[in-house]
Amino acid sequence: MVKDGYDGNEIKPLFGTVNFERRKHPRISVNLPIEYWQADNSKGSPGCTVDISEGGLLLYLREKIEVGQNIRVKLFIGSGLALKPIDAIVQVVWNEFHYGENDDHRTGVKFVNISLEDMDKLRNFLETLKNSKGPLEVNILSRLLSDLGFSKFGSFSPPIPKDSDEN
Repeated sequence: MVKDGYDGNEIKPLFGTVNFERRKHPRISVNLPIEYWQADNSKGSPGCTVDISEGGLLLYLREKIEVGQNIRVKLFIGSGLALKPIDAIVQVVWNEFHYGENDDHRTGVKFVNISLEDMDKLRNFLETLKNSKGPLEVNILSRLLSDLGFSKFGSFSPPIPKDSDEN
């Protein structure tokens, strides 16, 4: 009889369920603005990240994009006013409908084509986030893009200039 992996002669390993992280690259939760394009559409659509890594992104998008489809993504990274766009082709690896205020679709994507220069920008940004002692002010990017006319979801609408005569 074997009890606790020991049968009197040798120790036998016990097997159970272990939940290991399968990801090659660690994820960092950060809300950043993105713009994306599907192959059949020349008009970009806005979205945002939930988390990012060197391997891919978790995105909130207003529409469902089929698993296996490639899309072009422009990710706006940086802190403060140092806005650095990163262009990449990503492939949808999973998606789900998220019931919420905006009926967003949570979409997991992996990088399939990104320049070495843009990957270096991404790595440097991720390293900055990992090494920061406190929270970085990355929400300024959303405010800056909002000031430029981009909302979290919706089309680009140029800001209405204020009359210089109004006080």
